[in-house]
Amino acid sequence: MFNRISGRWMGKSAEGIFIATGGVEWEIIMPASDARSLETEALSGSEVSAYIWLYHREDSMKLFGFNDEERRRTFLELLKVEGIGPKAAIKIMGGITQEELERALEAGDLARLEAVPGLGKKTAQKMLLSLKGKLVHAEAGGKASPFDDLAEALTGMGYDRKRAIDALNRAAALIAGEDGDRERENAIFRKAIEFLTKGQV
Repeated sequence: MFNRISGRWMGKSAEGIFIATGGVEWEIIMPASDARSLETEALSGSEVSAYIWLYHREDSMKLFGFNDEERRRTFLELLKVEGIGPKAAIKIMGGITQEELERALEAGDLARLEAVPGLGKKTAQKMLLSLKGKLVHAEAGGKASPFDDLAEALTGMGYDRKRAIDALNRAAALIAGEDGDRERENAIFRKAIEFLTKGQV
């Protein structure tokens, strides 16, 4: 429904920021680190943008925002962990950098996770069990996957990111064509879904 809001910086609150666009001022809940980064952009005179996620319940509607799609994906992965809701996820992300979080999860560093404000031992353990391997956004050797956008779409459908990238790479090896070709990318995406649904990766 919503992907990103871009507009004029109007200030920040204890929970997030305010962006004005098209005559509407939006209140967006954000991790403190993301809000500080956008404020720095605003002070330089730049228009600011936030990737957003809409929380909608019968009695409540709120927008949660992030600096980029990777941060939003991290937030959505955190929501899959038992005991972590939207506000808790925002607090966790504000208490540890993206790089530190990824390193802690991949290394199984429970002590580092427990040091995050508001994150207890039991929830930290659940995060390790649920998220190890799911926030990896680069291939071995440090090179980003050429199919990051497709991988993002697959993780949004609930697939493990590492498996999604493996499926995309396997599909790409079978489908000839030039990188960036839209028809080839669509074919790769469909084939990757076939591999994932059949458990072939």
